[in-house]
Amino acid sequence: MSWGVSTADRAAVFGCDALSGPPPAEQWFRGLTVDAPRPVVFRWLRQLRVAPYSYDWVDNRGRRSPRTLTPGLDEPAVGQRWMTIFTLAAVDPGNSLTFRMTAPPAVRAFGPLTLTYALFGSAPTRLVVKMNLGVHGDGPVHWARRRLLDWPDLVMMHRQLSNLRDLAERLGAEHDR
Repeated sequence: MSWGVSTADRAAVFGCDALSGPPPAEQWFRGLTVDAPRPVVFRWLRQLRVAPYSYDWVDNRGRRSPRTLTPGLDEPAVGQRWMTIFTLAAVDPGNSLTFRMTAPPAVRAFGPLTLTYALFGSAPTRLVVKMNLGVHGDGPVHWARRRLLDWPDLVMMHRQLSNLRDLAERLGAEHDR
C-alpha cells in the first residue's frame, strides 16, 4: 500500500534495496513534499533517533515528540537503535537513512522489514519512504500479518511524515527571515 508518490519516486534507488536479501514480498512507498531546504529536512529526520513523531500516545508511551531540534544530537551512526524497533543500517549524509527492523517482538509479529527515508531535490524537498516487507513467496500467514500492519502503518506513517514536514517548514521559514 502506497500514497503520495510518483512514478519517479518509485523508480529511485533506495538503500533498503541493498539490505533486503531475497526479493521482498511487498514494497510500500509513502511520500510528501516539504517546502524547506534538504539540510533542514534531513536534520528533522535525525530527530527520529529521539522520538517517532507519530501518534505519541501509541508509539512514544504518551511522551510528546520534541517540537524543537534536540541540541547535541550525534551524527547518525550505523548500529544505533532508532524508533524503538529499528537499527540504523546505512547512512547517506544529507540524503537518506536506512533501517532494519530488529526488535524480536516486532520481527516475530510482522516478519522482516527494511526501510529508507530518502530526500530528493531541495526547497521543495521530496521526502519519500520505501519499505521492503517479507520475503517473496513467504505464504498466506505472512501475507495476513502484513495486512495487520498496512492500515495502521499507513495512518502512523502519514502522521509522522506530516509532523516532520510541518516542523521542517517552520524551521525553514524561520531561517528565511
